[in-house]
Amino acid sequence: MFKADLIERAAQFRSADEDPTRNLSACPTLVLNADYTPLSYYPLSIWPWQTAIKAIFLERVDVVASYERQVHSPSLDMKLPSVIALRQFVKPSEFPAFTRFNLFLRDRFTCQYCGSPSHLTFDHVVPRRLGGKTTWENIITACAPCNMKKGGRTPKQAGMKLMLEPIRPTSWQLQQHGRAFPPNYLHETWRDWLYWDIELEE
Repeated sequence: MFKADLIERAAQFRSADEDPTRNLSACPTLVLNADYTPLSYYPLSIWPWQTAIKAIFLERVDVVASYERQVHSPSLDMKLPSVIALRQFVKPSEFPAFTRFNLFLRDRFTCQYCGSPSHLTFDHVVPRRLGGKTTWENIITACAPCNMKKGGRTPKQAGMKLMLEPIRPTSWQLQQHGRAFPPNYLHETWRDWLYWDIELEE
């Protein structure tokens, strides 16, 4: 069967459950790499159900677990996949992109001067007017009040101490930080594949 035919066939699937309280958008699919680890922890690697079904028909993924919710096409009934694994391993990049979100994640969404999680922005440790660059090693997460207080000075000049020295994180380090911030939605079939930081019972 040609790829276009497969995609068209996957697009024909619709809900077999007409209960309006059970929204299909509430049935995302957790995507694992070929080694059965999540492609990403934060943001969590999830696909909408339509994308997951297309990938199944294109034989790019294996179904690991399913919802009880079903969809059907003219020729086939199918449970919605809740967990899938890629058949080909995707090698993660060693270093993440330098973005505002990744910067906040590196700093655990807290001001690096006072520890506040509110009104976050970013600050040049060495101000640009003093030659400071916009790099991982010179940018930190700061709350607006601390940013205003520091102004165009260095932390030493402003009498402010950094909680941690800024570094260029690896993708692995950001993944570790991301595990401390699980998403609001966690289906029970996902829990075996997500290693959130929970206290183990003796």
